[in-house]
Amino acid sequence: MSRPCFVTVEGIEGAGKTTCLELLRVRIEARGQRLLVTREPGGTPLGEELRNVLLGHRHDGMADDTELLLMFAARAEHLHARIEPALAAGSWVLCDRFTDATYAYQGFGRGIDLERIRALEDWVQGPRRPDLTLLLDLPVELGLERAGKRSAPDRFESQAMAFFERVRRGYRELARAAPQRFRVIDAARSLDQVSRQVVDEIDRFLDEHGL
Repeated sequence: MSRPCFVTVEGIEGAGKTTCLELLRVRIEARGQRLLVTREPGGTPLGEELRNVLLGHRHDGMADDTELLLMFAARAEHLHARIEPALAAGSWVLCDRFTDATYAYQGFGRGIDLERIRALEDWVQGPRRPDLTLLLDLPVELGLERAGKRSAPDRFESQAMAFFERVRRGYRELARAAPQRFRVIDAARSLDQVSRQVVDEIDRFLDEHGL
């Protein structure tokens, strides 16, 4: 039996992560794998409280460094309480965003030095990194248009267009730097086309692991 894997889904607002996560869940479980589906920020009672702080509008003037440290505080709890225990028990983990989002949003978006993020990543995660990351990529204007039809904008969704352009550029740079881990999905295409590509990518990954 192959070791359990840690799979993450990334992308800007409106990219279709919820649909992608459900497709992945079905395909992974169909291969007989136990699976924990979770999200960041969040995934634990403490993490969900921090998520409300980070996404809500009560602290719109929050300092960028505070935002970064709260992200990693939620992540430390998430890893300790859910992700690492699940993997140790033989369960796969599927996560809606992880540290790549921190590089994209707090690093490229907010302008925080990437080396500072890398230091926190090493401290909080040790060697733990995702085995596979699906990046749902689409033009910012289209993503925000889709997100706007879904719900009122949260603290991040309320940022200016230029912020999300930097975030998207950051995600694309991360994908280019780690092509062995990232699979980039053209999320601007139709739902059927995107779904087919997501299924193809996860099936290929499962096949590579002999499942």
